[in-house]
Amino acid sequence: MIVASWNVNSIRARLEHVKSWIAMHQPDVLLLQELKATEFPAGLFEELGYESAAVTQKSYNGVAVLSRTRIDVVSSTLLGDEADSHARFLEAVVNDVRIVNIYAPNGNPPASDKFLYKLAWMDRLHLQMQAWLKTGMATLVGGDFNVIPEDIDCHKPSSWMHDALFQPEPRIRYRALLGLGYTDAFRSLHPDQGGYFTFWDYFRKAFEYNRGIRIDHFLISPDLAARLESCEIDKGPRMLEKPSDHTPIVARFRDAG
Repeated sequence: MIVASWNVNSIRARLEHVKSWIAMHQPDVLLLQELKATEFPAGLFEELGYESAAVTQKSYNGVAVLSRTRIDVVSSTLLGDEADSHARFLEAVVNDVRIVNIYAPNGNPPASDKFLYKLAWMDRLHLQMQAWLKTGMATLVGGDFNVIPEDIDCHKPSSWMHDALFQPEPRIRYRALLGLGYTDAFRSLHPDQGGYFTFWDYFRKAFEYNRGIRIDHFLISPDLAARLESCEIDKGPRMLEKPSDHTPIVARFRDAG
């Protein structure tokens, strides 16, 4: 099973990029974040052989799951805050694997209400991920976590010291998810290797000089970690004209049994 994740920073702006990437790589499951649209173009992806499910929000946020096989949607709401209307979460089951697509809050600037919302959202995610482990179902939580886990995950730590993504509070919460028993799929296969990023700013030739950060992740349960064959970052789409500021991350798993 091949699962990919990509923050497209507007599905309308990046639709042709996504369609071309799907046609070339044919993932079994594709997670998309930051759709920034009220309507998701499900029909266009159906023509490519993909079923889809999406949670949308006008101009902001939004996540979608595409699959070559049946998608059973479980929930579009992260438990713990009934007043939270942000389209940031989608839980589904595909081929007996729980697939969870998240677009975590950015949280900038630190010490703001947005930062407090980010921390509370991550606390809610922690409780949910803890509960999932107890069910015994293979679980993959993927997407844009908006967390730089370690210093190695950015080109220059001093450049990010005052950014919400680099603050100790979200980084501690990210490590707590690993402490539950989840594995960071990419880092588990690329230990102590710097220079691997999934996001580059549009300014000051950040991509050309590889001044990026790694904030798009797959956290996988122990049974999926045992089946993990590879996890790579595909920088190709970031080289295209008018690209997203993120690029896809792709994981490959052996079939169960």
